[in-house]
Amino acid sequence: MGDTIEGSIQQQQSHYKIIILGAGFSGLGMAIQLKQAGEQDFVILEREAGVGGTWHVNRYPGCACDVQSHLYSFSFEPNPNWSRMFAPQQEIESYLQHCAEKYGLYSHIQCNTEIVSMRWQETDNCWLIKDGGAKEYRAKIVISGLGGLSTPAYPDIKGIEKFQGKTFHSQHWDHQYDLRNKRIAVIGTGASAIQFVPQIQPQASKLDLYQRTPVWIVSKPDRAIASLEKKLFRNFPPLQKVFRGLLYSILESRVFGFAFHPKLMNVVKALALRHLKNQVKDKMLRRRLTPSYTIGCKRILLSDDFYPAVSQSNVELVTDGIKEVTANGIITSDGTERKADVIIYGTGFRANDPIPPGMVFGRNGRDIAELWKDGPEAYKGTTVMGFPNFFMLMGPNTGLGHNSMIYMIESQIHYVLEAIRCMGQKQLATVEIKAEVQQEYNQLLQKKLTSAVWTAGGCQSWYLHANGKNVTLWPGFTWQFRRQTKHFDDQVYHVNPEPLLEVLTRQMQQPTSVSTTFAKETTE
Repeated sequence: MGDTIEGSIQQQQSHYKIIILGAGFSGLGMAIQLKQAGEQDFVILEREAGVGGTWHVNRYPGCACDVQSHLYSFSFEPNPNWSRMFAPQQEIESYLQHCAEKYGLYSHIQCNTEIVSMRWQETDNCWLIKDGGAKEYRAKIVISGLGGLSTPAYPDIKGIEKFQGKTFHSQHWDHQYDLRNKRIAVIGTGASAIQFVPQIQPQASKLDLYQRTPVWIVSKPDRAIASLEKKLFRNFPPLQKVFRGLLYSILESRVFGFAFHPKLMNVVKALALRHLKNQVKDKMLRRRLTPSYTIGCKRILLSDDFYPAVSQSNVELVTDGIKEVTANGIITSDGTERKADVIIYGTGFRANDPIPPGMVFGRNGRDIAELWKDGPEAYKGTTVMGFPNFFMLMGPNTGLGHNSMIYMIESQIHYVLEAIRCMGQKQLATVEIKAEVQQEYNQLLQKKLTSAVWTAGGCQSWYLHANGKNVTLWPGFTWQFRRQTKHFDDQVYHVNPEPLLEVLTRQMQQPTSVSTTFAKETTE
């Protein structure tokens, strides 16, 4: 399919039963299950020119997944042909393109469509959506598949506008810019940076790596998958299912240290320290690369080539804070100016601030950003009080520090399907979570997070809101979340029956609707 979708819909239709935002894992998975359930009246609105979400836009050198390939895929669509245990970006994007084509989604996808506003219409019980081209769409139900890793985060640095060289974020990598023999400044040492720094280091005449906080890194158990393994998985699908279940169980066991007993993380710390010692011989450099916070507080990273790259003679690890940017380089807090031809931001994403102010307005014109001024929160990470018929996939506190997000996404997809089925069966115009239910749910959730390593580990991470509240991660086993989302609990929602005239009109038109026998997700 390439980078653009030939045959993406260009209809003039603007009224849909369901609008899905985003064509990444969440949006495509939701759309597939809707089609499997018999629903056809939906559209996927995608900002980019192709499907794949973060795996379409992130194309920096070395971009790859840090969850094993066989687990980082839909349970209903296994791929026996992964080339490596940890798939590179191109393979994951191709996998999602394959899913879109196999399940007939391209006729439902509208690319190059950026949503600028979304407002609940009280009188019509529907959502009014506007895109960047001023086109309007209406939908009874909106499902957001916009992940937390979709909006780049940029540091607030004095003088950055003065810089006369090249600048770009890792998500918007400029492959046309030749890095050979350039003085490169990389700001940030997060998950993206530790992947692309080893790729660009050999090209640089000088590479200054600006580190605010060191990260814990362990060896990445990556390898090529043998032809025999692929053949066995192709010919005996249950074998791949068993292997996937084994991977799931191994990763799931890590939650004991992350969420319940942080002292168990000392075992992982010992492995990380040994990895650092084996790869960095310079004691001074090793000391500057050693974190002071509890391992797991920030995301634990996997790499076998980052430390060797940082140890090269053309690389300088800069740990003094950045004071300002000049026309030709960067000045640190000690007054040193380091010249640069290009500045690359490896500063991650706005994961804990996913929806900007002035974009999504619910009942009574309430801006969701105002509602979330103390940090995003939702009921089961999926529904928000005051926002009827609005469902989120990968919403607040559904992120993971220990297992595959695809498992959580499929759990939420099931919950949303149950909600839509309930609305059809009971002829409901709207469902809206009760405020007291959402508040009680989040109070309990935050209580569980208090003792988790992500909150109590002594660091500032993108898991946390500015006020210190963990708005990103799920504080327990993933199977517990799946159990929570097994049934749609309409008794904790405000429900509004459809007007009789609308019911009669719909019955006369006999539209397709979500049946009661939709495809269930495979339990790991």
